[in-house]
Amino acid sequence: MTSYPPPPPLPPAGGVPGPYGGPPLPPGTYFDPVSRLALPVGTELAGHGRRIGAYFLSALLAIVTLGIGYVIWGLVVWGKGTSPAFQVLGVRVYRPQEARVATWGQMFLRNVVGGIAQAIWIVNIVSFILFLTDDQRRTIADRIATTVVLHDPHKVLG
Repeated sequence: MTSYPPPPPLPPAGGVPGPYGGPPLPPGTYFDPVSRLALPVGTELAGHGRRIGAYFLSALLAIVTLGIGYVIWGLVVWGKGTSPAFQVLGVRVYRPQEARVATWGQMFLRNVVGGIAQAIWIVNIVSFILFLTDDQRRTIADRIATTVVLHDPHKVLG
């Protein structure tokens, strides 16, 4: 009598198993092998050039809006998981562990607490080096708020 190997296990309820047999990916996401994150379909990690451009664009927008306009604009769009410069460039801040856009509070944590930390010159340099070398392109501010920055050209994140 011939014995056969046992059949492969069925996928867990809720979807296709994640990469390498891990938990299933949330619906509407794909596995990005470079960052090792489940990202929404239609988005990608914001590139180095786009992020650096946003840094300089935010300074320009702050000057043009006389600072106070930039602050008000920022307080309004933080609830949508973005900042004024990110909004202009089609970028959103995303929480991969929750599979959703960052909330106003998370944006406050990222921009204010992370911004204060990065105001120290040496911390800003370390943050930039981390950003350039990290597979998920995270700065210290992103690490504080546990976020990543996504380019969302098709506005799939709302």
